[in-house]
Amino acid sequence: MNLFGMIDQSGDAMQAERMRAEVVAANMANAETTRTPAGVPYRRQHVVFASGSGDGSFASQLGSSLPAGMQLPGPLLNAVPGSLVSSSNVAPGVHIAAVVQDTAPPLKRFDPSHPDADAEGYVSYPDINPLTEMVDLMGATRAYGLNASAVQAEKSMIASSLEIGK
Repeated sequence: MNLFGMIDQSGDAMQAERMRAEVVAANMANAETTRTPAGVPYRRQHVVFASGSGDGSFASQLGSSLPAGMQLPGPLLNAVPGSLVSSSNVAPGVHIAAVVQDTAPPLKRFDPSHPDADAEGYVSYPDINPLTEMVDLMGATRAYGLNASAVQAEKSMIASSLEIGK
């Protein structure tokens, strides 16, 4: 993998974490929403991450970086069994697979004067814990910042490699 590929991976991770932070913000903003346009209480949403597909084995990475027509010699491929050729797929990046709704039932609070109260006087509120949402938001913010730092380090490596060529 080249340095620009690493920047792409960090960029994908930053985009995924930004979406995670937006979903957490929407959850916090709707923590007291008792009626959506569908007529039901808001449901907490979760972001599901998935890894990108691709063969990330050392042999495939090395082979893809060789000039056209050049191949790895057989003894090099077989020098250490299992070290160069791998059948597992290593994720080249992360993306958002889905944003899913929480299946937890709404919380019932007794408030007979509320316009959304049922016949027994209970109002259904979303099952959203602000503490859990803040922890999720802090995790997304921290991951975003770490990926931004990785991009800065990669840019520094590229600049240093260009200085070597002068």
